[in-house]
Amino acid sequence: MTGPTLLHHLLDRAASARPDAPSVDCGTATLTFGQLDLASRRLAGFLAELGARRGDRVVVCTPPDVLVPALLYGCARAGAVFSVVHEQTPEPALAHVLDDCEPAVLVTDDPVGHALAAARGIRAVTLAELHAAAQDSARQDSAKQDSIVPRETPVLAVDPVCLIYTSGSTGRPKAVVSTHAQAVFAIAAIESQLAYRPDDVVFCALPQSFDYGLYQLFLATSAAARLRLASAADAGPQLLRQLTTHRVTVLPAVPAMVKTLARLLSRPGAQPPPLRLVTNTGAAMPEVSLRELRRHVPGLRVQLMFGLTECKRATIMPPDEDLRRPGACGKALPGTEVFVVDEDGGRLPVGEIGEIVVRGPNVMAGYWRRPELTAQRFHLAHGLFPELRTGDYGRMDEDGYLYFSGRRDDLYKERGFRVSVTEVQAAAYRVPGVQAAAVLAPTADRDSATLLVVTDLAPEDVLAGLRAELEDFKVPRQCLVVPEIPLTPNGKVDRAGLLRLVEDGTHV
Repeated sequence: MTGPTLLHHLLDRAASARPDAPSVDCGTATLTFGQLDLASRRLAGFLAELGARRGDRVVVCTPPDVLVPALLYGCARAGAVFSVVHEQTPEPALAHVLDDCEPAVLVTDDPVGHALAAARGIRAVTLAELHAAAQDSARQDSAKQDSIVPRETPVLAVDPVCLIYTSGSTGRPKAVVSTHAQAVFAIAAIESQLAYRPDDVVFCALPQSFDYGLYQLFLATSAAARLRLASAADAGPQLLRQLTTHRVTVLPAVPAMVKTLARLLSRPGAQPPPLRLVTNTGAAMPEVSLRELRRHVPGLRVQLMFGLTECKRATIMPPDEDLRRPGACGKALPGTEVFVVDEDGGRLPVGEIGEIVVRGPNVMAGYWRRPELTAQRFHLAHGLFPELRTGDYGRMDEDGYLYFSGRRDDLYKERGFRVSVTEVQAAAYRVPGVQAAAVLAPTADRDSATLLVVTDLAPEDVLAGLRAELEDFKVPRQCLVVPEIPLTPNGKVDRAGLLRLVEDGTHV
């Protein structure tokens, strides 16, 4: 075996190389790699005691906690399949997850979650019970290790290890199935481009229910780096203090986070944190936000990425390549392929917009119990590895860089021309005085796109500024000034929230 083949092998390797180095911290609690390794083994035994067997699902619905990473690695050791859902998941959505994946165990402190589990015959445990089960591991008592660590369950690389629930444009959330082999390949490919270091401190205020947040744990473990688990509140007004206090060097960010940090750094007397790298995926990063952040943090490198839950990452930019290729989101991961196709599946030439397709071992196994949808999106048309029809649109340049145009629903016709929501939003951010922007595409009820902005400018002044950035047919006919752009817990624009702003008249 030349490298890790199972997810928990990442932790085995890090614990062997750096057993006493800090691995993960949250609040005031810290686990070394040795402690995390032993805690994961102890929790694998705890899951077995609860009746979880190979292939059984374990749903985790908790705030950030130092033992959650140990539990996820423990699931991998036990052959169980973990699924992390946001701790603020509404009751109907959590009920759907429990009914859909039928877990053997639910980990939550929420009384509603316990009631839902009881009604379905699911064993529910609290974080306190999790800590009690792992308390021996914190001491790393070698004399007791054999008695508290169970014999590992045989696990194969093709076994599923993770379900990640992701929302679509319609219907209830669906779960993407990841096997050990797919996850390990994706981690190695991403790490080869981002190059986290053993002396890095990675600050993760992204929820582990979001694959961008979840994979920070695995990337940090792969590099034997330290992971700081934080909450969404830590990414607000306290963000700069958090980064400085914990000597953070790597910040996986979403646009709102970068904007907040740039604003905090613009205050008189503010000192830059020791950041060396900022990454972004999931939502387009406005150029103006990066420009401001770079101005305040000398030597900062930026790597933009494109991906989706079904393949984790599709493309990654080299450091600071966005300065040379504005609008690009990277080249395909090593060992994978990215291209665009027309409506009939034919590959399109350089420069033409089509549906983005990803091919390689990073493409996940499909959707949990959704064979028809899996057949629509995952194809074995060319060779061993499946192709993922992403539902996203973009174009390739002559050097193999991908330029994202938007999702199927983000591309619309305006006066007969195809327009990208992403392009219009990016242009709006370039209008001086616009602090945030989002676009609602036309619908049957609205025959033109609507631009929503946070600004002190008058709507007509925003549109005038936009005409200096875009062709006239791409400029929305309506502009609304709103108090804020609503975001999802993952930091993406909340389209349903935008509609409510328009319908409720919550605008100037």
